[in-house]
Amino acid sequence: MKKLVNFKTLILLFVLCTTQVKVYAQDNVIDEVVWIVGDDAILKSDIEEERLNAQYNGVKFDGDPYCIIPEQIAIQKLYLHQAAIDSVEVTDSEVMQQVEWQVNNYIRQIGSKEKMEEYFNKTFTQIRETMRESTRDGLIVQKMQKKLVGEIKVTPAEVRKYFSEFSKDSVPYIPTQVEVEIITQQPKIPVSEIEDVKKRLREYSDRITSGDTPFSSLAILYSEDPGSARRGGELGFMGKGELLPEFATVAFNLQDPKKVSKIVETEYGFHIIQLIEKRGDRINCRHILLKPKVADKDIQASIGRLDSVANDIRKQKFTFEQAASVVSQDKETRNNNGLMPNLKTNTSRFEMDQLPQEVAKTVDKLNVGEISKAFTMVNDKGKEVCAVVKLKSRIDGHKATMTEDYQNLKEIVLNKLRAQKLDHWIREKQKNTYVRINDNWKKCDFKYPGWIK
Repeated sequence: MKKLVNFKTLILLFVLCTTQVKVYAQDNVIDEVVWIVGDDAILKSDIEEERLNAQYNGVKFDGDPYCIIPEQIAIQKLYLHQAAIDSVEVTDSEVMQQVEWQVNNYIRQIGSKEKMEEYFNKTFTQIRETMRESTRDGLIVQKMQKKLVGEIKVTPAEVRKYFSEFSKDSVPYIPTQVEVEIITQQPKIPVSEIEDVKKRLREYSDRITSGDTPFSSLAILYSEDPGSARRGGELGFMGKGELLPEFATVAFNLQDPKKVSKIVETEYGFHIIQLIEKRGDRINCRHILLKPKVADKDIQASIGRLDSVANDIRKQKFTFEQAASVVSQDKETRNNNGLMPNLKTNTSRFEMDQLPQEVAKTVDKLNVGEISKAFTMVNDKGKEVCAVVKLKSRIDGHKATMTEDYQNLKEIVLNKLRAQKLDHWIREKQKNTYVRINDNWKKCDFKYPGWIK
């Protein structure tokens, strides 16, 4: 029985067939609907954005990106459609944890929020909003894939058989992997500096409340959140789960747009907040962020303390692990005896390019079991901290062997079986999904030819 095309699809089809989404500026078309998958449109701008992200991340396409990217987006939409049917969801906290990691990773690599805004030609809030939506979709797709694949088991005999079928030249190469333990300390900030920051924020509040100066003007002049400062401190509409808990608690309790919140402390610094508008479970507000400054002498003092701890470890007064569990101020690693977790793989092993840049540079020069000198780095909250690291283990890059790399080879076999199962599901899903592709975008050697019927 043919699937009926619903009203929304007819509207999208009409848009695709009769016109393009246009902004008339010197008669240039800046966007258009190029694919429709089910009820969802894929815009040319969606494809350009993915291409730009891939270019930044050094992703190379084996073929035309204008064929590969829209097909990848279309496949994602198949998964998302199935996830909606099966009620597969992710929490706000899962999404925001991943977004924060992505944002801070970009800032570390590009250099600053301003440079990130310049690269993507978007405001910081717009970048976060785009990341939030794409991250949510990505996490839902992962959950949906796991559900479709189910539990697959392989025996050692199956792994050995798979490995024996490799030719000498096609044996997988396992990159160098390391395990790293770390102790971090944030340089002490004098009470006088914190009080000075709070005093300045109270002065701003008084000027706003008295009507002397608008909140937005002070945010532009003084806020140390560059992404929102240029917009007068405005963050855009966000849900509770997208904001830091301490910030969200105060912001969502605001009722009067003319009033300014009390001073709020978060891991980024100190804020004052002003309500702009509430819409259901989302809020738009302004804030001014001030960060207490760390003096060079305090950084040097922190480095000195960590170097002293490292020397005591070398003298075997206590172990690195014992010191990490007592001295380190990093929550993620302190409770794990200092061992850094790889959130991408859910293991403690890192390839060198997966480590923070400052850590990778330091670890590269260490022997296994050796402890570094103290150094400074920027943590995932954008704060300068001092650290010492210990190289717990290193497995140099090599051709895989059954004795050393059974788990890696087992995972390769499992991934192959998972891919086969998902490949079959996609081909079957295509048969029952409405797809329309702009004629100019059909001339492709698609991985799944079933898009064109």
